[in-house]
Amino acid sequence: MPDAEDVRRIALSLPDTTEKIAWSMPTFRVAGKMFATLPEDETSIAVRCPKEERDELVLAEPEKFWTADHEAQFAWVRARLDAIEDEAELRDILADSWRQAAPPRLMDAHPELGLPGTG
Repeated sequence: MPDAEDVRRIALSLPDTTEKIAWSMPTFRVAGKMFATLPEDETSIAVRCPKEERDELVLAEPEKFWTADHEAQFAWVRARLDAIEDEAELRDILADSWRQAAPPRLMDAHPELGLPGTG
């Protein structure tokens, strides 16, 4: 089961990613744009996710994914770390969120991160 340190290590391994404390929690940003947070007690992550996909994820795997009330109007989803299978799944989730925030120049420079499951 991945933990907060795995989130930190994997997120910071993605190109041009930095960690910054905001709202009293660690946030991870690519080229200054936030793509992941470690909210509250660091037992979950919040990541970018298109609303249509988010709703499908939450319905399909409610034990893993949910939407926080204050994030409902935004394209973000939460994932419980203890429900994530392994580091590979965590990396896929973080890389997918990174792709949504990364500028085109980084996507062009890192084509291996262009498709889910290939990073």
